[in-house]
Amino acid sequence: MISHKVYDAGPVAPRVLRGALTLLVLLLIAGCAGRDGGRGGERVSAPSGWNGEQGQASFYADRYHGRRTASGEAHDRNALTAAHRSLPFGTRVRVTRLDNGRETVVRVNDRGPFIRGRVIDLSRRAAEELDMVGQGVVNVRLTPE
Repeated sequence: MISHKVYDAGPVAPRVLRGALTLLVLLLIAGCAGRDGGRGGERVSAPSGWNGEQGQASFYADRYHGRRTASGEAHDRNALTAAHRSLPFGTRVRVTRLDNGRETVVRVNDRGPFIRGRVIDLSRRAAEELDMVGQGVVNVRLTPE
């Protein structure tokens, strides 16, 4: 006669709970991976009805290089990025300096500026393209890209 051993797998509830927790963790990870977060992949359009704005632009001080932005990425002074109060992360915006006509296109990856009259904070590289490093704050027009 052949003897068969039957193994008791123990209570089913802990296995089901572990499986459910694993599934939950995987869903949370997948949900986060779907967001662009302003990391440069997906191009995000400006909201419909936003035709641009005018105001003052400033730029990040060098001490912010490497610090986390609101989108989660590290601020890179050498990238063409910017902070805007409300545009979605990843939105590309054309910034035109009003007194000399110089332009650059930046990607929104942070929130700010929170100083009255300022509409955008630029990375150092974007400020250099607008030739505004010496002035610090200049008048600009923002338009959807």
